Amino acid sequence: MSWRSSLEVYDLASGQVRVILRTDRLIEAPNWHPEGWFLVNGEGRLWRARPAGLEPIATPEGLACNNDHGFLPDGRIVFSAHRGLGAEIHVLGEGLLLPERPSWWHGARRHRIAYACARGDRVVRVAVRDLDSGVETVLTPGPGHHDGPDFAPDGTVWFNSDASGHAQIWRVGPDGPEQVFADAHVNWFPHPSPDGAYVLYLAYPPGTEGHPRDLDVALCLRDTGTGERRRVVELYGGQGSINVPCWAPDGRAFAFMRYAPVA
Repeated sequence: MSWRSSLEVYDLASGQVRVILRTDRLIEAPNWHPEGWFLVNGEGRLWRARPAGLEPIATPEGLACNNDHGFLPDGRIVFSAHRGLGAEIHVLGEGLLLPERPSWWHGARRHRIAYACARGDRVVRVAVRDLDSGVETVLTPGPGHHDGPDFAPDGTVWFNSDASGHAQIWRVGPDGPEQVFADAHVNWFPHPSPDGAYVLYLAYPPGTEGHPRDLDVALCLRDTGTGERRRVVELYGGQGSINVPCWAPDGRAFAFMRYAPVA
């Protein structure tokens, strides 16, 4: 096998998977741009990925980009990066978006962003920030590791949490955080579709700790109307496969990373 990373697209209507790009580089976390290219990270940098190859995106020296990146509603690129002091959230070409660290960007809707953060007690929690006022609101004040937040079209924040034992899919409802379902798998990174019809998430094998790479995992869809869940793609992956919003703007497909087994 001559590739390490395979950027692929799953089409909802046909159930077919299409390969966009394969590369020897380790690249992660595709975001789908409205113009048809994909934002990924690799080797501490950001890249534009197209069928023709990878194009580097210039970021400030001294920043090591991770796999928490995407687009603000106005199209600007937002990303998390390390400068030796914990993850910071930046806007490309403009600098810091918020001063608190560590903070890991995960989603945006209208004037709000959603992210995971650790503050005084170092517990990782889900928070949102109003970009107009600058006010940060922690949505998951209770115990446990809370991560991977993303917005549904109605503004609801979905996330994963191990507050009930191991990582499951949760959302913030009218009465606060609520677990959506429970099963034996370790479930991470929920991403509601643009039309709100589905929630995509990553299912690890039972007993997995954290969200490691290089495991046999599955991408699953939950129908928000019926609650039905189904595994739609089995793959070798995990960390880097769908860490951030990855739906096509029209909601008809989603992007993900598949990896070649390490010898």
